[in-house]
Order: sequence, then C-alpha cells, then structure tokens
Amino acid sequence: MFIFLQLNKSDLMILVQDNKLKKLIIIGDRVLIRLSKPNERTSSGLYLPPGVQEKEKVQQGYIIKTGPGYAIPLPVENEPWQTEEEQVKYIPLQAREGDLAIFLLSGATEVMYEGEKYFIVPQSAILMLERDEEL
Repeated sequence: MFIFLQLNKSDLMILVQDNKLKKLIIIGDRVLIRLSKPNERTSSGLYLPPGVQEKEKVQQGYIIKTGPGYAIPLPVENEPWQTEEEQVKYIPLQAREGDLAIFLLSGATEVMYEGEKYFIVPQSAILMLERDEEL
C-alpha cells in the first residue's frame, strides 16, 4: 500500500516513504508515471466518459520514479593496472520525481502494479515537464 498526499497546486502527488514502490527499479532512461486525474468536463460543460480521454495521443501524469539515466560506455582497453570492478557512470535525466510530465502515449508501456495503472515512458517520449521549484 502506498500513500499519496495532495497539495494545493494542481493535484500534485508526492510519495510518502512507506510504500511498496521502493522495491521497483526503473532501468536506463525511463521514468514511471502515474496519470493525473483527467478533467471529466469539457470547457463547454459536456461530461466525457473515461475511455475518451484514455485514447488521446498525449497524456499527462506525475513522475513517481526515474531510472539512473543514459549509461556512458566504458573504455574497452584491458590494462593490467586497471581494477576489474569499474563502476558504470550515467548521464542523469532531466525528469525528476514529482514533476508533471506531458508525454506521447505511443512511446509508453502500460503496466499494472499492485492494482494501479502506471506507464513506463522513455525520456525521449516526454514532451514537456512542469516542475514546482518551491518543494
């Protein structure tokens, strides 16, 4: 079970430490996104069924977890003075946990975890981020 706190600013959700998502490890340049609650009414006042909004090509949601980033290739040379245990280095992602991401649904992979629907999205499918620097 995980707990979300809702802040005043546009339905921003922040994870509390006591959750089961800590066990998940996101690989490479991917991020785990939970969709934000869609507007159920249009600007003219019509109510839309949930299936209509799920089929849109562009979606938005909050980034729950991020991968380490892009791996930097290690040199191929085997020198006798080098240690065998070289650490992999990464170029970090622009996306951070808690950011609101607008992403292409065609580049995302839908997953169900603990009864909740999430999307695993590569950074290249993210079109825009909104970050609240005050947090």
